[in-house]
Amino acid sequence: MNPLQFNLRAKVGYLLSKVQEGESLSKLLDDQLNNITEKDRALFHQLVLGTLRYWYNIKAASLPLLKKDLNNPYVEGLIYLGIYQLIFTRIPPHASISETVTAVKQLGFSPLSGVVNAVLRKVSRDQENFKQIIVNAHGLPSWLYKRLKRDWPEQIQDLCLALKEHAPLTIRVNQKQTTRNNYLALLEENHIEAKKCNFSQSGLQIFSAIPITQLPGFKEGLFFVQDENAQLASEIFDKKLDGKTIIDACAAPGGKTTHILEKFKVNKLIALDNNENRIQRIQENLYRLKLNNSNIELINSDATTWQSKENIDIILLDAPCSATGVIRRHPDIQLLRKMSDITQTVELQEKILNNMWNQLSIGGYLLYITCSILKIENENQMENFFSNHIDAKEIPINNHWGIKQKFGRQLLPVDQFGDGFYYCLIQKVI
Repeated sequence: MNPLQFNLRAKVGYLLSKVQEGESLSKLLDDQLNNITEKDRALFHQLVLGTLRYWYNIKAASLPLLKKDLNNPYVEGLIYLGIYQLIFTRIPPHASISETVTAVKQLGFSPLSGVVNAVLRKVSRDQENFKQIIVNAHGLPSWLYKRLKRDWPEQIQDLCLALKEHAPLTIRVNQKQTTRNNYLALLEENHIEAKKCNFSQSGLQIFSAIPITQLPGFKEGLFFVQDENAQLASEIFDKKLDGKTIIDACAAPGGKTTHILEKFKVNKLIALDNNENRIQRIQENLYRLKLNNSNIELINSDATTWQSKENIDIILLDAPCSATGVIRRHPDIQLLRKMSDITQTVELQEKILNNMWNQLSIGGYLLYITCSILKIENENQMENFFSNHIDAKEIPINNHWGIKQKFGRQLLPVDQFGDGFYYCLIQKVI
């Protein structure tokens, strides 16, 4: 059958299979949405993200229902999709079951359609019981749950619950174009509900369900979509960036770059990234925000080896990481990330750290950042760095946000607040 003739559940199942094969949802979703009718797009989006969000919760509940291993991860994914519909949506049970069974057949797994039908009917007959089992499961890959429990024993239950929540939509008001108060008033005029962020001085949290491009002033560059905790990077420095030469390492999509240009009068800003497409995204964001000027340079290069030709005063290093702090926004991370990835990531972070540190002038500052909540990438990485660099001194971040660590501060993703982020500010003293 032509994939364009698949029913909606088959299209969702196909996308889930691609994620299981290791492809990133963000790269797949836009292309797939082009094949979905306008009236079905919201449901498609809900079914994909919802099934991924509760993947391991549903897996824990469904395993006892299978008399033997199906040895077919794609059909198991379709079972999870069917159970998600039964437990978390208002779709009538008969429609959830019949449409999912049809999807099994359309995707070429007809011999297993009877098993899928039987499992979903069992769940349908006892929905409340299965809902409790699903909600009570920690809902994370076992390796990740064990690491988080070890790193955050007091917060582990809250973390498991929070990582299933929808992350808030947060924007950063472009201070070159308007003020936060003026933009908040503009939102109110348009009957869009919003409030000021707790920590970020230019952040607003949006509560109304509205496409980003339909927020007032999008084309005019009045705001940039950025998590509140990500906005804190530039605010840590206060006025230290004025007149300085700065590197924004691993810069895409340009959140820190654009924030610096909005907030400070820098001598020069070098935005570094190793992907040409991501460099293009920075350029597009600079253009929309009307921040194109002669004191910024975009460089497509590898941060582990790139060498600066000039003295650098400040480095913002948003290091590659497990991205465990942004699972709420990208639930596919739970499937994509493997335990073996962490060691490789930590080694990559160390290489970039050492290379960037060598570029920094004496007296300069490096801000180490990740969107991870794993201590091995954060506090432990810094502990190793300081033990190997006698020319490095931690500058305490004396803010009231986050949790103070041996080195740096950690923000955890909780409720309607920002994503999981880690910050450590280092000065080169010799």
